[in-house]
Amino acid sequence: MPELDSLRGIAILGVLFLHGFFWQYSSLHFPGPARFFLRATQPGWLGVNLFFVLSGFLITGILLDSKTRPDFYKRFYGRRALRILPAYYLLLLLLGLLGQAPAAYLGLGFVYLANVTNLFGVAQAYGPLWSLAVEEHYYLLWPTVVRQLGKRGLAIIAASVCVLVPILRAVAFEKGFTYGLAIYTWFVLDGLVAGSLVAILLRTNVNRVTVKCICFALVIGALAAAIIGAPYGILTRNSLLGAALQHTVISGLFSGVLLAFLLIGTSAWKSWVNRPLLIFFGYISYGLYLIHLLTFRLYDKLGRRFWPVLLPADNQFGLVVLRFVCAGGVAVGMAYLSRRYFENKFLALKTKLEPHG
Repeated sequence: MPELDSLRGIAILGVLFLHGFFWQYSSLHFPGPARFFLRATQPGWLGVNLFFVLSGFLITGILLDSKTRPDFYKRFYGRRALRILPAYYLLLLLLGLLGQAPAAYLGLGFVYLANVTNLFGVAQAYGPLWSLAVEEHYYLLWPTVVRQLGKRGLAIIAASVCVLVPILRAVAFEKGFTYGLAIYTWFVLDGLVAGSLVAILLRTNVNRVTVKCICFALVIGALAAAIIGAPYGILTRNSLLGAALQHTVISGLFSGVLLAFLLIGTSAWKSWVNRPLLIFFGYISYGLYLIHLLTFRLYDKLGRRFWPVLLPADNQFGLVVLRFVCAGGVAVGMAYLSRRYFENKFLALKTKLEPHG
């Protein structure tokens, strides 16, 4: 489904531009057009939420399509391990060797607890790892749920999670527990489960017209909620309404966008969502997500030591662009090499997990 690679490409580019521009330099002063561009990259954090919806959709689809197999667990976890672990643990090794994260953080990251390190008194040392921890927790729990329930029961459980998680966020906000609202698994699981609901929907007897209506309702409903709720703080996590429902609105919107891409991708207009550049970035998205922040950090470290004149300051937006092109370009190159010559070697082993004879 190349349209899903296009969506992955959009998600990773959002994260890449966020970390290359707004996340690092929002406090600096630039002239009008540069300032506008900088602010335009701020919503790039939504790329992680899009990844969640995509992951929930794809993983649930895989699980539903293979739930009757006798090797259900072995096949799923074996294939997931081959896809995720090699590049992930290579990154942890690089972070340690380059002194970019303390041992305590790397140890927690090794067992996929990077999103709850503060509960152990350890500071977040490398931002991208928190979302991978959330997905891993989902991988650990969701297959058993899918295996044990029919589609109706699974849909009820998924819908219940999408209702209960916002309530949990609201209660936590009211009690003053606001730190983990955007990273703790139990506060963000509804994004993955929203994608799961889309996968369940498409494996029922629903027809294309109904899917179009649901797609339209999700997108329009999410946009309407955002517009109407904006004055009451729904677009931030600084109010009760936003703490509870910001992620719900985002997940609803991206569920609709996912359905739109699938509908267009199976129509005469499929070229609209099968964009080669986006597909390329979708192809390298995992490695790029892992490595990009490290390359930005190393650029800054080398700049401070050898070329401080290249470090951006007020009214030097050209240096911000130079940093993005150099460090971002290195990240893209490394992600491509990783996918083609490292990750693919492990992906090729997936065939050994299939029964023979």
